[in-house]
Amino acid sequence: MDWTVYILKCADTSLYTGITVNLERRLAEHSKGKGAKYTKHRGPFTVVFTERQETRGQALKREAALKAMTREEKLGLIGTG
Repeated sequence: MDWTVYILKCADTSLYTGITVNLERRLAEHSKGKGAKYTKHRGPFTVVFTERQETRGQALKREAALKAMTREEKLGLIGTG
């Protein structure tokens, strides 16, 4: 099963990073305020980055690496910096 690492740009321009096996379902959860506490009142969202990983472990490692990046590094990664 493939995992997706993703970055959302929130309505307040903040960036949220997460992982899922079903991006469409996860985005629906975020939009309904059920996806994560951080995103509960920050919608609407735009998906600005996705990356496939083969295992949950790989996805978690990549998510941690992305979360450790500065905002400027993330913006450079997604091509808006």
